Amino acid sequence: MKTLVIFIALALASFQLHAQYKGPQAAVQQQIKAILDNPKDNQGVRLTGYLTEKLSHEKYWFSDGTDQIRVEIEPEDFPAGEFDENDLIEIHGEVEKDFLESPEIDVEYITIKKVN
Repeated sequence: MKTLVIFIALALASFQLHAQYKGPQAAVQQQIKAILDNPKDNQGVRLTGYLTEKLSHEKYWFSDGTDQIRVEIEPEDFPAGEFDENDLIEIHGEVEKDFLESPEIDVEYITIKKVN
C-alpha cells in the first residue's frame, strides 16, 4: 500500500512538471497602427497616448500622436484624478473586433502618465 501511495505521488508530481499555462497573456505595448492593420479579438494591449474626443456615453477617440482608435471606457474604469486631452495616459484593455466593424479597445483601466 505504501509503495502504491509513493507511486501515485510521483506520478502526480511528474504531471505537474509538464503542465503549461494556457491562459491569457499580459498586455503588450503596441502602436495603434499595428492594431488597425491586424486586429486580433480579445488581444490584451497597452497603449500610450491621449483621449482626444468624447463620442458618446462610453466611447472616445484615443490617439498615439500618429493614428487614432475608438475606445470604450466605463465610468468606473477612469482614474481618480482629473485629466484632459493634453495629458499623456496609458490605457490597458482588449481589442474588440466585430464582423464588418472597425476595431476598438475595451479599456480595463487607465494610468495618468503626465499631467500638463
